[in-house]
Amino acid sequence: MSAIPRGAGPRPLATSRRTGRAALKGAACVGLVAALAGCGGQDPDAGTNGVGKLPAAKIEAKARAAAEHAETVHLSGNIVSQGRTYKLDMSLAKDGAKGELTTKAAAFQLLRVGDALYLKADAAFWAGEKGGAAGGNGGAAAQKLGGKYVKVPATDPVHKRFSGFTDKDTLLAGLLGLHGKLATGDRSDIDGTRTVRLTAGAGAGGTLDVSLEGTPYPLRLQRAGGAGVVRFAEWGRSVDLRAPSKDQVVDYGSRISSSG
Repeated sequence: MSAIPRGAGPRPLATSRRTGRAALKGAACVGLVAALAGCGGQDPDAGTNGVGKLPAAKIEAKARAAAEHAETVHLSGNIVSQGRTYKLDMSLAKDGAKGELTTKAAAFQLLRVGDALYLKADAAFWAGEKGGAAGGNGGAAAQKLGGKYVKVPATDPVHKRFSGFTDKDTLLAGLLGLHGKLATGDRSDIDGTRTVRLTAGAGAGGTLDVSLEGTPYPLRLQRAGGAGVVRFAEWGRSVDLRAPSKDQVVDYGSRISSSG
């Protein structure tokens, strides 16, 4: 029988495993290098609505137009107005709004259906309203209003102070103003939605995050001068607006103001 040539037999198992691991490691390294190289040249606006490539002023204009044409929106956050801080959680539509407004002194619900404005608060709130129908009638009137939906006359100071929080177009027009030279900032993410950030006055004039997905809606606003931060969500989602039942409503224009 002839001798088997040296080195012609099968490789030991350990050697085969080492060779296989080395090949896999080499392939993984090549793949990683290729991936990193690809990431370096990736377009940050790939798969977006494209507004991130526009000048800052055009992005702002598109965001404003999108907000104006939307039927509804949900607003939440804090607004500083005339020295008062308001925490708001409001769903707004073209024909009304509903939600809650909170100040340092009180929390109350606002509801507007068409031209009718309702406010629901405790008796302490109404007792503190000076100049309105409730304030003019003291604690007895306030007790009648507490915990009820009060239909507020358009001539009452309460109506003038709070109706703006239920008017979508008026509220958004006042909120979305940025002050100073506009610039395009970093890409960001708001609740899982990719955004591009606009800055005004190098940030001192406010910042606005605009959606890079679908319609370029405003999603987050930081107001100039530390005047609050507001989030916008649920654009175009239906808002169920209906007047309260009659047993839950007090029309103080006809009932409370005439009481002694």
